[in-house]
Amino acid sequence: MAGLIEQQVEAYRDYLIHERRVSSNTREAYMRDIQMFIASVADNVSMVDDIRTYHVNHYMYQLKRDGRAASSIARIAASLRSFFHFCIREGNLKLDPSYEVERPKASSKAPEILSLQDTERLLALPNESNPLGIRDRAMLETLYATGVRVSELMSLNMEDVQPKLGFLRCMSGKERVVPLGQVAAEALERYLNDARPQLLSSSSQTDGLEITEHNALFVNVRGQRMSRQGFWKMIKKYAEELELSFPITPHTLRHSFAVHMLSNGADVRAVQEMLGHAELATTQRYVEHMRKSSMKDVYTSAHPRAKKK
Repeated sequence: MAGLIEQQVEAYRDYLIHERRVSSNTREAYMRDIQMFIASVADNVSMVDDIRTYHVNHYMYQLKRDGRAASSIARIAASLRSFFHFCIREGNLKLDPSYEVERPKASSKAPEILSLQDTERLLALPNESNPLGIRDRAMLETLYATGVRVSELMSLNMEDVQPKLGFLRCMSGKERVVPLGQVAAEALERYLNDARPQLLSSSSQTDGLEITEHNALFVNVRGQRMSRQGFWKMIKKYAEELELSFPITPHTLRHSFAVHMLSNGADVRAVQEMLGHAELATTQRYVEHMRKSSMKDVYTSAHPRAKKK
């Protein structure tokens, strides 16, 4: 990348940070998609307005030929459109070169949702006779109670949670305040009072490692901020104990939070705000999931040949 293209890519990064205020994960995904495309046309293009529709078409064809999933190609196409629209706004591009490019359709697989019973079983699995079990219970309860993303959960600091007042604050992208239920608040209080001090104390005594983030809410056995990878390993362990017909991921609890809230009459816009969705359509997919599930239940209970006798 050179010249104006490089400048526009950096300007776009600033736009994502300061105007769009997207999360760091979203920002890096956008930038990675754009930089890979720019690298593919670098031999023929030096200015943003040198990019043509055939450049984008050829790149999309390459991605498909290389076996990239339709969902990945759709995301990359969306990243490029966002970048091109920014360049148009800045006066560095007249037309969107991706406008006439066929947009790949990502499969709309319904999210896996835990039943209320399975949710209760999952939350009860951590062994609370030790600090790690208390921590795990607090993390799972907080994730299900608030519907926050795992990246947001792991980035929480001590000042971001107010268990006694019943809320937590997410600073990822646009700041938002999310209610915290009583059960999750009590699990957090126990973690803060009993488990976290033990994890910090034992790490400083046994490992001799410097604790770099005293302010991190959730810490590992070394007293360091819990990582997303660490959380994935934790939830995978508990998921294996549940023995369900589908795999559980950290996002499963976020999906379940949304559907359980909507099933109990929560306003879809309130759920949108709690989840931190920029678009209402993203939240409405949970409403569609509920509609299809309800239709299936009605059919199963009402049709005389729905079940084999």
